Amino acid sequence: HLSIRRQRQMCIRDRVSTGFSRPAPGESAKQFHGYVEDLQSVGSFIRHFLSRYERWGAAKFLAGESYGTTRAAGLAKLLQDSYRIYFNGIFLISPVLNFGTNDYYIGNDLPRALYLPSYTAAAWYHRKLAPALQADFKKAIEESKQFAMGAYATALLKGDWLSAAEKDAIAEKMSYYTGLSKAYCLQANLRVEENRFYKELRRQDGLIIGRLDARFTGRDLDDAGELVSHDPSFTNIDGPFTSAINDFFIKELNFKEQKPYNIFGNVYPWNYSNVQNQFLNVAESLRDAMSKNPALKVYVGSGYYDFATPFFTAEYDVAHMFLRPEHRSNIRHFFYQSGHMYYINMPDMIQFKKDIDAFFDWSLNNR
Repeated sequence: HLSIRRQRQMCIRDRVSTGFSRPAPGESAKQFHGYVEDLQSVGSFIRHFLSRYERWGAAKFLAGESYGTTRAAGLAKLLQDSYRIYFNGIFLISPVLNFGTNDYYIGNDLPRALYLPSYTAAAWYHRKLAPALQADFKKAIEESKQFAMGAYATALLKGDWLSAAEKDAIAEKMSYYTGLSKAYCLQANLRVEENRFYKELRRQDGLIIGRLDARFTGRDLDDAGELVSHDPSFTNIDGPFTSAINDFFIKELNFKEQKPYNIFGNVYPWNYSNVQNQFLNVAESLRDAMSKNPALKVYVGSGYYDFATPFFTAEYDVAHMFLRPEHRSNIRHFFYQSGHMYYINMPDMIQFKKDIDAFFDWSLNNR
């Protein structure tokens, strides 16, 4: 998204294979389905938009949500380096900047530590924590962060060097901060993968919890399985979203299209061939853009109950951009009592509106 708030001019383009966007006849969609390919396509589109509508001198903002934040961070660097297009601000809504902090793979223990505060948040919401933690949400989250980055991260790092006594003590604390049983934490070798957590937290109640928003619950065929069969938050959100966008196009824009609007298009396999290792990290692209454009402001928004792009992974990624002191204050992180689409919760939508209005003013006034 490229938006100019003061003149109320906004450019929104669906990526190829999503929304109503399709490749031209005779063209392969695969040429757009990749990290570098995507940046080049969207970057070229933005450059042409600025020229066609004579907006080079206007204030410019990029907004990305979820995996769109990966694109936004990459675009900030590409557009500056390739076309000298500098932005006033970037909105990262439920961001994922470094997939090494987000993807569970055997041998990659970093996400297991960074996800733990999200486990605490979900357990708090479902009232599965001890009274001392249940009484104060913020206190519970801060304690969980300290445990995750301290004793728990150290225990994961030790692997089989961890003694039996140490492992037992960590499992005890892990149970305290997750609402899971100590026995289950030990059975999982202190590494409770997120999909197991969705099933285990409320197993005794016959319920599973959501990935996009842990506040949502649902039911599986039975309660004995290891993993959930679906994401109850997705199934509760997807239908209303699809209905709303189609209704908007038809009634408000008088745009009537017989082709389906792809909320989730088929863009697989996605090409990561230009990534040097298994984990794409665009936090470095964002740092590079901020260092070259000292006026660039960055909004980061996270929902506490989001497991798709957890709030603590976003905090970690920003802290490991190693920005110079004069640039660190150009990032503001906002937290909401909701999930991945935190604006579906009315109080958070109201606060989100206030936060982005203030961010626009801050970015444009350069204060």
